[in-house]
Amino acid sequence: MHPSLSSHTGGQKQDLEPIFHTGKTYLYGYESFILHGLPSRGLAMSGVRLTCKLEISHVSRSDHLLQIRSPKLEEYNGFWPMDPFTPSSRLTETIAACLSQAFKFEYTEGRVGSIFAPEDCPILCTNLVRGILNMMQITIKKSQNAYELQEAGIEGICQTRYVLQDDSKNNRATISKSKDLTDCQEKAVKNMGMAYIRPCPTCALKVRNIKGTVTFTYKMKYDDNGALMTSATSKQVYQISPFNEPNGAAVMEARQELALVDIKRTPISAPKTRLQNQGSLRYHFSGELLQMPIPLMRIKNPDLQLTETLWQLVQNNEEGATKEASAKFLQMVQLFRIVTLEQIESLWVQFANDLPYRPWFLSAICAAGATDTFRFLKEKIHDEKLSIWETAATLPLAFHFVTPNKQTLEVASTFLTCPQIQKTPMHRIIVYLGYGSMVNKYCAQTSLCPIELLQPLHDLATEATSKGDAKDMVLALKAIGNAGELASIKRILKFLPTFSPAAASLPNRIHADAMLALRKIARKDPAKVREISLQVFMDDTLAPNVRMVACVVLFETKPPLPTVTAVASSLLTEPSLQVASFTYSHMKALAAGRIPQLYALSAACNIAIKLLSPRLDRMSYRYSKVIHAGDYSSEYQAGAIWRVYLMSSPSTMFPSDIITKVRVYYANTATDIIEVALRSQSLTELIRKKNIPFAEYDTYKTLKELGKTLLGWKELPPEDPLVSAYAKVLGQEIAFVDIDKDAIQQTMMSLTGSSNWQPVVKKVVEDVQRGISGRWTLPAMVGELRHIVPTVVGLPLELSLCGAMLAQAAADVATQISPPLSDNFRPSQLLETNMDIHADLKPKAYFHMIAMMGINTQYFQSGLEFHAEFSANATVKFDAGINMKEKNLKIETSPCRQEVELAAVRSEVYAISRNMEEVDSEKKSHILPHGEVPSISDQPFQPSERSSNAGIWKQRNIPSVISKGYQQSSEEAHYHSAGGRFYARTFCRKLESLGCSACLSLKSRNSAFLRNTYLHKLVGELEAKIVLKPVHTDGDIDKIQLEIQEGSKAASKIIDVASTRSKEEDETSLYGDIQAKVKKILSIDNVFKVANKTRHRKKRVHRTDKTAVTDLWARPSDIPPSSSSSSSTASSADGKKPGNEYKKDEIRQARKKRGSSSRSSSGRRSSSSSGSSASSKICSSSSEDPSGDRHCSGDIEYSNQQANLPVYQFWFKPADKQDPGRELLNSSISSSSSSASDEGISRAVSQPKFLGDSKPPILAAVLRAIHRNKEPTGLQLVLYTDTQPMRSRIQMFVSSITGSSRWKLCADASLINSHKVSGSLKWGEDCQDYQIAIQIATGQFAAYPAMQMKLEWPEVPSTIRTTARWFYSFLPGAAYVLGYSQRQQSGPSHQATLVMALTSPRNCDVVLKLPELTIYDRAIRLPLPFPSSPDTPISTLRSPDQDVFSQATLSIIENLKARCSVLQNTITTFNGVEFNYSMPANCYHVLVQDCSPELKFLVMMKRLEESADLTAINVRLASHQVDMYVSNGLIQLKINGVQAPTDVPYTSNSDASMLISSEKEGLLLKAPDYGIDKLYYDGHRLEIQVAFWMAGKTCGICGKYDAEKKREYQMPSGYLAKDAVSFGQSWIISEDPCAGACKLQRKFVKIKKSVAFEKKAAKCFSIEPVLHCVGGCSATRTVSVSVGFHCVPADSALNLEGQIRLDQKPEDVVSTVSAHTACSCQQQSCPA
Repeated sequence: MHPSLSSHTGGQKQDLEPIFHTGKTYLYGYESFILHGLPSRGLAMSGVRLTCKLEISHVSRSDHLLQIRSPKLEEYNGFWPMDPFTPSSRLTETIAACLSQAFKFEYTEGRVGSIFAPEDCPILCTNLVRGILNMMQITIKKSQNAYELQEAGIEGICQTRYVLQDDSKNNRATISKSKDLTDCQEKAVKNMGMAYIRPCPTCALKVRNIKGTVTFTYKMKYDDNGALMTSATSKQVYQISPFNEPNGAAVMEARQELALVDIKRTPISAPKTRLQNQGSLRYHFSGELLQMPIPLMRIKNPDLQLTETLWQLVQNNEEGATKEASAKFLQMVQLFRIVTLEQIESLWVQFANDLPYRPWFLSAICAAGATDTFRFLKEKIHDEKLSIWETAATLPLAFHFVTPNKQTLEVASTFLTCPQIQKTPMHRIIVYLGYGSMVNKYCAQTSLCPIELLQPLHDLATEATSKGDAKDMVLALKAIGNAGELASIKRILKFLPTFSPAAASLPNRIHADAMLALRKIARKDPAKVREISLQVFMDDTLAPNVRMVACVVLFETKPPLPTVTAVASSLLTEPSLQVASFTYSHMKALAAGRIPQLYALSAACNIAIKLLSPRLDRMSYRYSKVIHAGDYSSEYQAGAIWRVYLMSSPSTMFPSDIITKVRVYYANTATDIIEVALRSQSLTELIRKKNIPFAEYDTYKTLKELGKTLLGWKELPPEDPLVSAYAKVLGQEIAFVDIDKDAIQQTMMSLTGSSNWQPVVKKVVEDVQRGISGRWTLPAMVGELRHIVPTVVGLPLELSLCGAMLAQAAADVATQISPPLSDNFRPSQLLETNMDIHADLKPKAYFHMIAMMGINTQYFQSGLEFHAEFSANATVKFDAGINMKEKNLKIETSPCRQEVELAAVRSEVYAISRNMEEVDSEKKSHILPHGEVPSISDQPFQPSERSSNAGIWKQRNIPSVISKGYQQSSEEAHYHSAGGRFYARTFCRKLESLGCSACLSLKSRNSAFLRNTYLHKLVGELEAKIVLKPVHTDGDIDKIQLEIQEGSKAASKIIDVASTRSKEEDETSLYGDIQAKVKKILSIDNVFKVANKTRHRKKRVHRTDKTAVTDLWARPSDIPPSSSSSSSTASSADGKKPGNEYKKDEIRQARKKRGSSSRSSSGRRSSSSSGSSASSKICSSSSEDPSGDRHCSGDIEYSNQQANLPVYQFWFKPADKQDPGRELLNSSISSSSSSASDEGISRAVSQPKFLGDSKPPILAAVLRAIHRNKEPTGLQLVLYTDTQPMRSRIQMFVSSITGSSRWKLCADASLINSHKVSGSLKWGEDCQDYQIAIQIATGQFAAYPAMQMKLEWPEVPSTIRTTARWFYSFLPGAAYVLGYSQRQQSGPSHQATLVMALTSPRNCDVVLKLPELTIYDRAIRLPLPFPSSPDTPISTLRSPDQDVFSQATLSIIENLKARCSVLQNTITTFNGVEFNYSMPANCYHVLVQDCSPELKFLVMMKRLEESADLTAINVRLASHQVDMYVSNGLIQLKINGVQAPTDVPYTSNSDASMLISSEKEGLLLKAPDYGIDKLYYDGHRLEIQVAFWMAGKTCGICGKYDAEKKREYQMPSGYLAKDAVSFGQSWIISEDPCAGACKLQRKFVKIKKSVAFEKKAAKCFSIEPVLHCVGGCSATRTVSVSVGFHCVPADSALNLEGQIRLDQKPEDVVSTVSAHTACSCQQQSCPA
């Protein structure tokens, strides 16, 4: 660049600004064009070109005239640059008409001011003029040659860089300027449908997927009076990258050229018509949104066109042309946006009563979203012209699609007061929530939201509060939350006790909903919401679930590091473990995130969790958690997260509040796709026995009286069973529902007119019997997203996406029931009926999406258009007969008669050009040029031999399976290379017996060969479809039958099928009994004959498939003979499988140290029976363990061997091998030679025993095809079971009903003993071709209880091998991602073993051994405690032979139940907190009582004075008072004061059951209806187990059973005791000191010595009473306790006498005082 810009002839630098002299006319040639496409040669593009002559004349001062001459518009549609532009004469005429008159513009110092155009000039033409004048916009700085500034232009005010170059010698200068179109302050842009997509203001500009720039170059020439612009060029480029790929972008390129042609002396004549000011250079939007991104329509008579379109639409739909129907539907939506209310009314009259037209009409009305369509819908609902269900379906769609403006908001407010909506709660909820969403969308467009829009929602909240209507409070809060405006914060705070004490009486769910209402407001003012949510979170007087919701809201405000660390530090002293666990897991989930928008928060959480104890990470299932899953691709700038918030309440064992949400991140935006929440309350009440009058019993009255003596005690508030749920779509709550008793009854009343369920069932049955017939259609527009920006040419560039869906079904179902239902109907009658059903069902779904990039105006369209379709349809036609009494089901249907497309996905991309003047002649080019495409014949799926052959398995360090891919067949590869871009393949599977062939067809033609990006893969044509085709066989199939027979007639059903075949009839008649006939029909003898032959093969023959290094899924025959022979030699010498040769030397050394040669001893044992092992102390090879793992009988030696080995080298010891005296089940295996030990579990399962020899089948099923001129073909299934006390077995056989076929499938599963389950699946000829076997066993792994799952596959088909190999290739990577360790070591080639060892009730070790890979991990956390040896003194001792699998389930359930135990001075509460407390003698303590409003039970306990170890208990249940105590060393029982024998069980005869029986050395009380599952007492030990549904409802020394261990020492008043002694003493029951044996009472005390509090003399009183002897008694034993004191000035009138509310005073100091525990009462004065 020249160092300075010198003046010319004394001129200054401002002379560079172009000047047009008065009296002259400057003639310029102008050419501009726009092209859209992909930046690759050979692909189709589309665009337009405008050429014209310009005349510019300076009129006066700043006013200039512009006259456009000879405009010419040309369209481009073809392959650039080969194809030419084609003139569009009619469109040129239209454009020329509006450009014919002169335009006026203001121009001063290179800047364009106001533009004036004729009044009737279309906005399109004015914008074209703006595009021309935009080239003349130049800002010159006098003192700089290179500078940046914000400059106004057609695209708005954007950052612009100038560079000036001077050529003073030639009197010329060049000006270059460039603009970054992503860096604009006031950008001209129009968005539609983007209200729910939140941009990220802090994200870097580089991640944006739309990038734009424009450059201008000016050539200036100096003359005597200034500078003359001789030429100007501009080039604008927009890159749109949907997947944020650098090379995968579609491009819009616009160019302009302006060249000076001539200068005339004659000026332009002034325009004759009056010109109107059209504003500045900035692009004006007007009619762009009127034209949807669908083909152009010439709109002349919209109501007539609507009638015609609707008629064509329905006709297309009925003919099955769904694609055409969806296009017509979108046209209807566009037409509805421009018709008037009167026209809509007339159309409604015409079509309302015509059923096929009505759903299309209503759906298009909703999607149009115009003021008139919205008003029309309101009128129809007001006039009750729509049914309840139609209203419920249309309202959410209408509120979602309506354009929010003042007019539509006025209509929406009338919805709120509409009486027809008010009377239906469901409609009222939808309308209020929809109104809130509308306000939110409207206010997103304006900086200041009018308060009057929020007034209806605020009024609802105020009214609900004054009435105390909880349901309306919830509705108001949710609607306010949808609106999300700052002005609502004050209203919301009135529902939070932290800010409004009056709200403390409201239910917890309202507090939680108030917090959730702040979430959307947080996006506008995160600091304010952060402050509120932090205060609520820190307020520990609130319910835990409210604080957890506050935690969610707090983290959605993206708090900075100081706030996050403050939250973390508060958790160190957090009294509620529920809140602590939830917050910690939430922080941990956020810390693991990789979302750029949350980087700062993730980093803050990472730091914060380091401050916290890791024990919070090990909390059990009882505590609240956040589950997080998600990922983000930095390469594609896209990601998604899924979160589940599990919030538990004290009164539930499992989460009571569950919120789950999915959020998607794309480029620099975030969108909440869906959020669903479920809240439950007191659901356990529903499973309890009802109608027990607890309030009438003595216990209820006793507990009421007792409550008065326990200072501050109050029963829990009542809770009604409730389930509530809500759903949010795109961040807006669209519906919520509360289900309680009243709601269920109201629903039943509205549907049937009765609240009794039996009439409801009868009505449903009668409706079904009358038949169901009809057609249902639900069309809907899924969405319409549009983003429009101007180009330099003056035409709009639009990126849009719109979609329509259609769900429809046709059904014709007729049902006959015999015998007919009687008048006094009972549901049990249905079990005695026969039902005949004839059904014809045709469900169908279709989805069509259109995406566009290009010019979309009312006059013409040009750009790229992407179409994607998904369709699914089916035709189900059948006759069914159900005989409930005979347990028979028969279904008949017809075979495939014609080709049916079940599902299809198609997509294609076009370059399109359309214009309004030639609507019917659109230009459409496939993006890829069509070449010769080879035809592909349909062929069945047969993988090539290459892919199924075994290869070399091992390669250096990685399993070679990773390097093995699925190899294409040669034919497919050939077509893939043909042209380099076409792929077609059809996979078919014939089902001849059903007369069908199922085909998957794949076709693809894309541009990925040019650039390998996702966009290029998408650009082109794609088709994938699943088709059912009829198969023509020898005999045409008439019908297909499925018959299922259960019970005693199953065998006869098989015989009936066989007897229909004449050639079988003679043979089967020879057999006398049914079982023999079935056995003959199924050819079972062949199966077991072959099995037995196989079992007696020699060992050396079988070992050929066991090699040290083999392919995981390879066939045995594929293995090289050399390795087979060498391995078999070694194995016969060693006596164990060669697959275990991989074991390390240290294991072998450990075995050798035991003093005998491993090889010789094994060799000796291999010749002996497996059941007669010589030594039980040395390791022996198991006869049933195919891997040859060594097992030792001596547990101590066994543990010591493995003490220092890594976990993957431990070996599993089955439980049934730990007992040498246990009888082996499988006699045939144990008595055979040791060759059976190598057969593995596949042989162990194949016990040669057919259950049909001794048992009839329990189920038979026959699937057959009935032919017209041929015998039936098909399959038959028979199921046998054998259940015995210690073993059970199930067998299933599937075979062909055609006698000639020997194909069978045999499944066999058995519970071998209480520790082992095994199963096998065989199929092929007589079930001998292929086999998979599995065994599950329990035992020990090192010193821990463990379970082993073993899978064997001696032979499987090639398709399974290929699939498994593909899956296996992902395992190492998946294991690495999940944090598992891996090791490569060889194992048995056709076996996989999984061992799970329980190292503690909440931790397990896992080892997965595969042929080439071992995956393992230690200390994996379990969600539930799993007691390995459950110690439950209450329960009876289990039999050692009890099924360990069912025992494990029972153990888990038992372990979940809460127990409280007292043994001497050790007390363990329901929450598992253990403490020591010595009970004062003779004083009853409340051990546990029901604190719910029902007050069902009370258990009291006292220590007897004569012995410190002995206790007595008193149980109050209903009208029963049960005393259990020890007298003379014997357990005594009194019921209601009457001695009762302890050896005879006692049962109550009241409404609720109670049982007292002797158990071991004590008594066992069971009262499940009261909530006491078990109570065991033996004089020394007491243990109580309460029901699940008592969680959070107990109180007393045993605690609240709420999992809040930090709040365990809760006194009756709710105050937290300082120590265990104070806690225990607070639950002592005071007695009359003269009548009772307890001489202790609780009293308030005062600190006797003088105290200085706040530097003043003070007196201090305890805020909780302390245990003291009654008057007249003196303490003989005391104990120190810590007590809180409230202090007042020494001269205060406050004293202990008459002061009974000290417990409500604040705690000022803590001091230690003496509490009395024993008294001497010589001076006690009692009345005689």
